Amino acid sequence: MIEVEGLSKHFGKVRALESVSLNAPDGRITGLLGPNGAGKSTTLRIVSSVLRADQGRVRVDGIDVAREPTRARRAMGVLPHDSGLYPRLSGRENIAYYGRLNGLEPDWLAERIDALVEKLEMGEFADRPARGYSQGQRLKTALARAMVHDPRNLILDEPTSGLDVMATRAMRDVIRRLRAEGHCVLFSSHVMQEVAALCDSIVIIAHGRVVAEGSPQALREQMGTEDLEEAFVRAIGPDEVSA
Repeated sequence: MIEVEGLSKHFGKVRALESVSLNAPDGRITGLLGPNGAGKSTTLRIVSSVLRADQGRVRVDGIDVAREPTRARRAMGVLPHDSGLYPRLSGRENIAYYGRLNGLEPDWLAERIDALVEKLEMGEFADRPARGYSQGQRLKTALARAMVHDPRNLILDEPTSGLDVMATRAMRDVIRRLRAEGHCVLFSSHVMQEVAALCDSIVIIAHGRVVAEGSPQALREQMGTEDLEEAFVRAIGPDEVSA
């Protein structure tokens, strides 16, 4: 479970976040939805300990991320917006390298990589250098790398960005399976179809603040519309839409 309380973050005079709070429970998919520049990625970077908040607190399975970042990192896997693979290494080697950084035992690590290659259907490309991968293959490898230490919590920053239709469908299936296995999945997106297809609950961020949250149906009811896209537009306001 991921708990976020009152996060604020400024970059000079720019207010990136202001008192952002949310809960992402186990066995559910929680989506951060908002226009570009709303604060979604900043929130995820603070949750994953890449950035420190000016104010507020994040707990991952009860572990305070700011106070015990190393321990908190062991409880979560992170898929960043940029997959950041080493191009000369194969997919399997990219995953193994990250596993070794996490201090995993060699025998267990080898078994874990084999299981992930099968689970994510990477067999056709896992032993080829990553420099020739398609976007979908890069994202699968990056996701396997995030999952190699078997974390309970997964943080995904726009996990289907740049994918074609079939690769998007495959990634959605993977995310649904993670939910079925009891994982906490927190991901950001600005794609309405993505959020509608996957999320149990949605947190809408605009201007660095949470402006609405709830299930897709609850958001439609709050905003007085049967259309989720229209609910989103009403929540963030016309000024943000036209920006």
